[in-house]
Amino acid sequence: MRAGLRALGRLGRAPLVYAKLAFWGLAAPRVVERAPLVVVQGVVRSEGGEILLAVRSDLQGWELPGGTPARGEALEAALCRELEEETGLRVTILRVVGDYIRTGFRPHTARVYVCQVAGGRLRSSPETLTLGWFDPAALPDTLFPWYRAPIADALGVPGTPVRRYEHQGLSSILSGMRIDLKTRARGIPGELRRLRRREDGEGAEED
Repeated sequence: MRAGLRALGRLGRAPLVYAKLAFWGLAAPRVVERAPLVVVQGVVRSEGGEILLAVRSDLQGWELPGGTPARGEALEAALCRELEEETGLRVTILRVVGDYIRTGFRPHTARVYVCQVAGGRLRSSPETLTLGWFDPAALPDTLFPWYRAPIADALGVPGTPVRRYEHQGLSSILSGMRIDLKTRARGIPGELRRLRRREDGEGAEED
């Protein structure tokens, strides 16, 4: 009974989140922002080859951690800062995976990097509800689909950074909403209960 009420409470917050995201995705690029949005994201690998994924507090589903550079901030510096703020981990950037130019809902370019853990302690943050290490061969079903191509590219043979164009239309929006609702209905995902026991982060040590 209590679990059902908690699930209803989580689902009840979804409409407000979707309204905010609709403004962020449809209106902000046209009436607020003066320059095209660029975000930086990291495919962070553990010593065992697992990938770090995060669930954010707004649209809830697994995704690559990262964020938006401050004005005048170099992209690599922004990624290191965002990862430490969101995950508690310090990273070393190994290489650029590529640029993912997305049109449609919330037009932006995502610059994706491969990173390895250099220190710190894995923890959540106000923006990041939870984090987990995943086997690349067993990614969760609640991973947002637009992260699958960057992850696959990051796991491929290193070479010239890729440049991919993607259109995020109605199917992408509906897919994101389905994953968000599934995540909210589940609460803490089953795979995360196992991963929470490893919150110090495989391959990470606190100085």
